[in-house]
Amino acid sequence: MAISRPTVAQLRAFSALAEHLHFRDAAAALRMSQPALSGSVAALEETLDTRLVERTTRKVLLTPAGERVARGAELVLAELDRMVEEIRSVRGPLVGPLRVGVIPTVAPYLLPVVLPRLAEEFPELALSVHEEQTDQIVAELLAGRLDVVLFALPAPVSGVTELPLYDEDFVLVTPSSYGLDSPAEGVSRQALGNLDVILLNEGHCLRDQALDVCREVGARAAAATYATSLATLVQLVSGGLGVTLVPETALPVETRRAPNLTLHRFKSPAPFRQIGLGYRSTSPRAAEFEALATTIRSSIGTLTTGTPGIRPA
Repeated sequence: MAISRPTVAQLRAFSALAEHLHFRDAAAALRMSQPALSGSVAALEETLDTRLVERTTRKVLLTPAGERVARGAELVLAELDRMVEEIRSVRGPLVGPLRVGVIPTVAPYLLPVVLPRLAEEFPELALSVHEEQTDQIVAELLAGRLDVVLFALPAPVSGVTELPLYDEDFVLVTPSSYGLDSPAEGVSRQALGNLDVILLNEGHCLRDQALDVCREVGARAAAATYATSLATLVQLVSGGLGVTLVPETALPVETRRAPNLTLHRFKSPAPFRQIGLGYRSTSPRAAEFEALATTIRSSIGTLTTGTPGIRPA
C-alpha cells in the first residue's frame, strides 16, 4: 500500500504557520491568501491523520505532534532549498530565478542603475524584488525565502556573508531659510548640535545611523516629527520643520521634488554608510553572488561620476 506523504507546498505552509503562529501573518509571509494557507494546513493534517494546531480566537498553538512536524519540515525544506541551489550553481552563473530583498532607502536609487546592467550581462536571470526594512529581509533570507539582500552593513544577525558594494556619505539637508554657513571644506558635524533633526520611523536602519551621528555631537531629534520614507522626510525639511541627513545616492531624486532646500556636505571625514550584498553563509552559490556583486559595483560608476560622496568598495 502506498504511503501518503505531505507535499512541499503543505510543508511550506505549515512551516510559516509554525513560525508566525497566526494564519494571516503566515499567509502574508508566503504571499498567498489566508484560505489557501488554511487549506494546505488542513490537507497536511489529513495526510498525517493527526491534529497539528490548536486554533484559538487570537492565535495558533502547536500540538506536540505539530511541534515535531515543524522541526521536521524545517529540515526538509532547508535540504530541498540546498539541493535546488546546488543544481543552479552547476547550471551556470545567475541563471533562472533570483529572489532579492532591498531596503527602502536603497531600492529607488540603486535599482534603476543596476537592473539594466544585470539584464544585459545575465539575460537568463529571472529577478524578483522584495522591498522591506532590514530586519524583515534578513529574516526572510535566513528562512530561505530570499536568495540575496541589498542593505546597509553590517548585518543585524550572524549567518549572513557580506560583500561590500559601496560607501556613501550623508549630506545635511536644511531649509534655505536657516541660512547655515557652508564653508568650502564642508560643515562640521558639530553644526547638528543646534538643529532639530527629523528622522525616519523606527525600524529603518537609516534612522539608527542618523541617531548615531546625532549622539556623537549631542544633537537632538525632533521628538514629534517622523517620516516613513526619505521622500516625506525631505518634504518635511522643505516645509521648515527641521533638518535631516540624506544618503548621497538619494539626493538627485528626492531634492528635485522639494523647493527651498540647501545641501551641506560635511567636513572630511564625513559620516557615511556602507551598502552591501548579503547571502546565507551556508549557500553553495557564493561564486554567483560574487559575480553579482562585481556587476553591481561596476554599475555604481554611473552614480559616482563627479560625486566624491559615493565610493565603490
